[in-house]
Amino acid sequence: MIRALYTAASGMNAQQTNIDNVAHNLANVNTTGFKKSRVEFEDLVYQEIRAAGSSASATTEAPVGLEVGLGTRAVATARNFSAGNLRQTGGPLDIAIQGDGFFKITLPDGTTGYSRAGTFHQDAQGLMVTSEGYSMDPQITIPPNATSVSISRDGVVSATIAGQSASQQLGTIELANFLASAAKGR
Repeated sequence: MIRALYTAASGMNAQQTNIDNVAHNLANVNTTGFKKSRVEFEDLVYQEIRAAGSSASATTEAPVGLEVGLGTRAVATARNFSAGNLRQTGGPLDIAIQGDGFFKITLPDGTTGYSRAGTFHQDAQGLMVTSEGYSMDPQITIPPNATSVSISRDGVVSATIAGQSASQQLGTIELANFLASAAKGR
């Protein structure tokens, strides 16, 4: 009887993890670039009550054994990297990634971070930055006298400068790809 309670408790703990994960996915439904995840489970060890081939009577053997499972546990969360729905934001520097890839950004400690959130702004120095103020890698600087900025489908950032008729190329947005995300996204 006690074994049944422990088995049931392991299932409740695993399902609590699953519900927590679903709640996290719901809480981030409007977060730009968010990728939902799902919990992966595995069953726990089995307790062997009777082995296959053991004696069932003086003249017969049991063809199959008797094993009792001891429950389940959550072992991993897997991200779903498939493309989400694109929506128009009206932000002049907002961009979206169609397909695989991550924007490269420079974190405050100088390391490189990765994000699928394409909400970008211009900071006081003219750098293209995330909503948190992290600059793109490589950095793209928009001149203070730019009258308009455009981003092509292949990531080339150009600006029209006051007094000039032709636009000036400022840089190219580079994407990073990872084998694990590319494989899971398909």
